Amino acid sequence: RRKLRSDVAAAFPTLSTEQLAELIPNKEELNVIKIYSHKGEAITVYMNHRNPILFEVEKVLYPTVYTLWVYPDLLPAFTTWPPVLQKLAGGADLMLPGVVVPSSGLPRVQRGTLCAVTLLGNRAPVAVGVATMSTEEMLAAGMKGKGFAVLHTHLDHLWEYGDKSSPPALAPLVTDSAAKESAGDEEELQGKEPVSSCSPEPEQHVDSRDLSLKDTDTCAELLGQEELPENRAAEPAGDASTEAQQEAEDSRTPQEQMDALFNQCFFHALKCKVKKSDLPLLTSTFLGSHMFSCCPAGKQLDIKKSSYKKFSKFLQRQKILQVKELTKGVESIVEVDWKHPDIKAFAVPEGFSSASAAQDSKSEDREQVYHAPEIIPLYGVSTKLIPLFQESGHRKGSILSSSEVRNIIINYVKSNELVDETNKNLVKVNAILCDCLLDKSEQDEISHLKWDELLSRCLERLQPLHQVTFFGQEPVVRKGNIEPIDISIAQRSSNKKVTIVKNLELYGLDPQSVANTLQQKVQASATITPAPGAKDRVQVQIQGNQIHHLAKMLLEEYQLPRKYIQGLEKAPKLGRKK
Repeated sequence: RRKLRSDVAAAFPTLSTEQLAELIPNKEELNVIKIYSHKGEAITVYMNHRNPILFEVEKVLYPTVYTLWVYPDLLPAFTTWPPVLQKLAGGADLMLPGVVVPSSGLPRVQRGTLCAVTLLGNRAPVAVGVATMSTEEMLAAGMKGKGFAVLHTHLDHLWEYGDKSSPPALAPLVTDSAAKESAGDEEELQGKEPVSSCSPEPEQHVDSRDLSLKDTDTCAELLGQEELPENRAAEPAGDASTEAQQEAEDSRTPQEQMDALFNQCFFHALKCKVKKSDLPLLTSTFLGSHMFSCCPAGKQLDIKKSSYKKFSKFLQRQKILQVKELTKGVESIVEVDWKHPDIKAFAVPEGFSSASAAQDSKSEDREQVYHAPEIIPLYGVSTKLIPLFQESGHRKGSILSSSEVRNIIINYVKSNELVDETNKNLVKVNAILCDCLLDKSEQDEISHLKWDELLSRCLERLQPLHQVTFFGQEPVVRKGNIEPIDISIAQRSSNKKVTIVKNLELYGLDPQSVANTLQQKVQASATITPAPGAKDRVQVQIQGNQIHHLAKMLLEEYQLPRKYIQGLEKAPKLGRKK
């Protein structure tokens, strides 16, 4: 309990001593339970007064909504619209178009900062999440894209472990009320101007993707045009041609417009961003770092809204480059026909000067927008376990998540009445469980298994698989467990040490980009060499023991989970130099 209190004090320094004692009391009962997420991650939950107050994932503490209702100012808070809560509770992350920007501006946070999410009109938090980008990056992106990776919400399963109470009604801050007053003023203006096509009813914006700041800007532009009609007469003749071009674009279907946008960004990226020395280049890096930066302001690339549906299909139809699968499940651009007439004929759109394009290509090595892939462990039904899973309609090779395996085992035990009558924590081993889960030496000795042991034995005997989803791409399922990023220290001539990093490609990281970034940060030589024993893979080699810098970059900047990085314990121990 004392250690927990010190951990909470370190994680949330704004809590006073009295608040800390109130949150984790000395004498009252404090229960600890362990639950599992849909991804199979173990989560430790701390309960007080029959409500979960904290939960811990990978040694990081997070407050629940029950705690935030008592201390609403514990975390920086971002506001969204009430209808968005249902989507968050269903497992969605909070997208930036759904964030309400108050007149006082957004709270200043960095990427990876723990934040609370509130609803418009009530300061009581309804969700806890981690910022996927800093406030400056949010504004620079035009409030588009994913803003917060949501971990826990009101109405989710963790909330159901408590008394299932509703959020208290907490008065908004002055900035919120000021925003409401300004919204009221806009409604009055719109009432005076019935010709305006902008709707004053926020209730119509149900989908978080529709909650865009552009609507407000468009309303303001329309109202300004109605109040000052003489300004239109003074517009130069050049705007007429622009309007005609926009009308021609609007006559196309949204799918055709998205196809055209992808082609424009594709040729723009090849002409101004990608160099021959960049090849081979991961297709995910080409899309996320090069094509996205070529997207005009006010527009957003979305492959699912195009006729291609998958980025790999889009690249297959481009005859000016060659794509190969250098690593299983990870595609790379290996060759580009730089002399192709389509590349030479492409004209850089207005607003993208060649100087700025060159500057962008230089800064990309320093500031590449990297999105960590979503990795989900999966399991395939093996030959030995077919009798156990065929009752639920699954065959050999069927792919299941850990939660699905758990539910199938529970239903099998209950339907076959295998729960021990005297001890509900034990399961009777019947003939099928005996053949599937017990070794030959155990079959005569074990008649009962605990629930945890039953599930762990089952998972151990299933074929391990994993699903990887890279940003902007379809999920890919691979056999086996994903290899971690391997960091090791090697000795070279003259007793010099070098740091070697392998398997970066498996996580969508471009080894050359990582080497360039490290070289700038540590001011040491970094090279790319073929990885021994691994076909078509490379490794990054840096002079000296640079594990501290690597750990900071991989864990904090790239937001990769620690469990997927191997060798961090080899970092040099500080304070021992003589």
